[in-house]
This record gives sequence, C-alpha cells and structure tokens, in this order.
Amino acid sequence: MPEVGVNSEIPHIGRDHQLSPPRPWYRGRWILWAGLVLLLLLCGIVFWMIHQNDAKAAAAKKKLASVKPSVSATVAPATKGSIGIYLDAIGTVTPVYQDSIVAQASGVLTAVHYGEGQFVQTGDALIDIDPRPYQAQLMQAEGALEHDTNVLAQAQMDLDRYRTAWARNGIQKQLLDDQEKIVLQDQGTVKNDQGTVNYDQVQLGYCHITAPIAGRVGLRLVDPGNVVQASGNTVLVVITQVQPTTVIFTMAEDSLAQVRARMRLMHTLPVEAWDRSQSTKIATGKLQSIDNLIDTTTGTVKLRAIFDNKDGALYPNQFVNTRLLVNTVNGVTLVPTAAVQHNGEVSFLYVIGNKVASVRNITTGVANGGMTAVEGINPGEVVATSSFDKLQAGSPVAVAQQAPPVNSSQGNAP
Repeated sequence: MPEVGVNSEIPHIGRDHQLSPPRPWYRGRWILWAGLVLLLLLCGIVFWMIHQNDAKAAAAKKKLASVKPSVSATVAPATKGSIGIYLDAIGTVTPVYQDSIVAQASGVLTAVHYGEGQFVQTGDALIDIDPRPYQAQLMQAEGALEHDTNVLAQAQMDLDRYRTAWARNGIQKQLLDDQEKIVLQDQGTVKNDQGTVNYDQVQLGYCHITAPIAGRVGLRLVDPGNVVQASGNTVLVVITQVQPTTVIFTMAEDSLAQVRARMRLMHTLPVEAWDRSQSTKIATGKLQSIDNLIDTTTGTVKLRAIFDNKDGALYPNQFVNTRLLVNTVNGVTLVPTAAVQHNGEVSFLYVIGNKVASVRNITTGVANGGMTAVEGINPGEVVATSSFDKLQAGSPVAVAQQAPPVNSSQGNAP
C-alpha cells in the first residue's frame, strides 16, 4: 500500500473554490432600521388620525352645545270675545218650604201612608189617627145643636103669637118683651152649639193628616200603633220642597250698590251653583231677592237665588259655590288663564312666533271659566300653555298640541 503523504490528506482547492471573506456587521441590520422607521411612521399616522377624530368630535360637541334644544309645549291662540264679571260666594241650598208636621189630635196611629223618600203632592194622605173619640164628641155636639135649634124654633113661634096677641091688646107688653129676650138667648145657645160642632169637626179632621205642600218625604219617624199627643213636640213627618229650590249666599256690602244697579237695569241676574271643588256646574238659576238688612257683625248681606232643580241636583242644606253674574265685558282679548305667568307684580306670556318663544309683558283683567282678559297681545297670536320651567326668551319650541279656541260668547248675560 502506498504511503500517504501529508499533502495527500489535504484536498486540493482550486481557484474557484477559495473561501469568501466575512461580511461587515452593519450590512445585516438595515432591515431592522427600516422596519423601526416604518413602525414609527405608522404610529405617527395613527396618532394624527386619533387627534383629528378628537378634534372633530370636540367641534361637533361644541356646535351641538351652542344649539338650543327645542322645548315641547302646548299652545293656544289669543281670541277676541266676551267675558263675564262674577261675584263668588259660598251658599247653602235652602228649600222654599219645609214642613215638620206634628200631631194636633191625641190618639193611636192607625196608618202611615207615606214611604221613606217618597215625593208627595198637596193633599196626599200621610198619617191616620184613631178618629172614633172625636166622632163621638162631634155627634154629641150635633145633638145639642139640634135640640137647641128646636128650642129656638119653639121660642120664635111663641114670640109670633105674643106679637099677634099684643097687637089685639090681648096681653101685656111685658110678656112680649120677655119672649123677645128668650128668643135672643136661644139664638145665642144655638150659635154656641154650632161653634162646638165646628170645633169638633176640625178636631176630627186632624185625625187624617195630609200633605200641606208638594215635596219629598224624609225617613219614617213613627209607626202604626204609636200613641201621639196633641200637646207634644213629636214630629210625625218632614216634607221638603225640592222643585223649585233656593240657595242663600252672602255678599260683601261693598258690592251691594253694583248688584242693585244691575238689577234695576236687568231686573234679574243669573246665578250659577258649582260643587265644592268648583270644577262642575250643578245648576243655573236667577237672583230672587236681597235681604233688607246688612249684618253689622260681618259686613255682608244675604241674597236668595231660585233654581228650577228639575233634575234634583241641588239637595237641601247642601253647601255650594255660587257665582253671580253682575256684568259682561265685550270685545276683549282672551287667553287661557294657564298661559299667564307672574314675576312679582309683572304678568307676562310666552308668545310663540316662527316656533321661537318670546316674552311679552301684559296687563290682566277679568278671569272666568279658564280664560283671562289681557292687554298687550293681539287676537290670533299664539301663546304657550305649558313647559314654563324650560321656556325662556329665544327658546325654539316644538308644538305638542294646540288647544281649541275659546267660545267668544262665554260669559254673556242673558
């Protein structure tokens, strides 16, 4: 085996297979720097875009804050019409007639003809008392009357005979005179008997009690079998007239001259009766009379108004609020009372024009039926009736509802 030399262990490297020299360290990092620059550029772009969005949002928010939101409010137009001037007072429903019937004859009740709450007419039977004792007394009186009437007739016949005899000088004048006086005495006795008969007839009539007036009967107070006394104070039945009925109310004496002057002109004045809350009108009547005296302790005068009360809405002794119409103002500008606002002693309205609110100072007048007469606004202008806590001058308004115009004839006197 041939020996291998040292040189034989090292392969031959040609010119084309010589080793390349190592590359410098900075040549492999340019990609890293380029990526870093690109990343910074992207971050700058992102931050710039976020800044632009924030700026746009702030600008939009500022613009939105500068624009006032619309206020939703109900509105109503000012109208031209008439309104009444009323005097308000508290009154009491007072029946024209109210009868508390008591017994005028003593005895046992045999019948009660009325029902509780029944409406009765004049002459309707109410209560019967046992009439037999009074029938017996009447019969005795009638017997005495009949006896004394015949005695008088006999005395009258004797007088006629005496006059004939005296005319012929058959008797003395004294006998004729005595007979004339006897006739007069018998006439007195007959008249007394007739009075007794009449009295007993009246007593007998008290046994059958009828309704003296037309009206409504109250609760039953007695029953058949009860014993009543003519001298007692036991009420047998109460009848209250309800159709028509009246309301008595008071008025300050300072208003008396105004009411009297209006009555001389109109002869009668309308009166309205309202419930306690003054939300429902119960009935309409007319002023009937004014009391003849002023109460010096209160400085008021009483008035009475009469109502037909055909529906029975006014109940006896009921408390009501009365409104007396004393005058009517025509051709005034009317707005809803709810639209009138106050700032101390100043009254104002929110007038809506082109859907924008403006403040208008006004002078208020008569208020009635939810409407107020005002000066300082023209008929046809629209005023706000709600959302006053949000409204101010210059506020845009979104109309939620427009109230119907008021009846211009409201408050006219008949």
